[in-house]
Amino acid sequence: MAYDEKLADRVREYLSGIPGIEIEEKKMFSGMAFMVNGKMCVNISGENLMCRFDPALQEEIAEKKGFSPMIMKGNELMGYCYVHPEGCRSGRDLKYWVDLCLAFNSRAKSSKKKKAL
Repeated sequence: MAYDEKLADRVREYLSGIPGIEIEEKKMFSGMAFMVNGKMCVNISGENLMCRFDPALQEEIAEKKGFSPMIMKGNELMGYCYVHPEGCRSGRDLKYWVDLCLAFNSRAKSSKKKKAL
């Protein structure tokens, strides 16, 4: 599945303007993941933004325009969501979502590194 290159460029541009963070791009989840300081922060999945945020905020942000819960194996995955294009069309909206992800990034658990054989 291809991902929205224009949305990826917008996220890339926004993140590049933030001092003191290390950004790495990885293809995953059938899209482009933006790793911040070694942890998955925000992804572009198809035409949607996929966000990782503080699970305690789930109810609050569920009311935001474009929000869609992330469902995995029939269960809602707390702390993750998709944001449909209408929810991140403006620069202000995109900033809200990316800042939400960045705010959680320092507390987010990093995935275990695979050992080289």
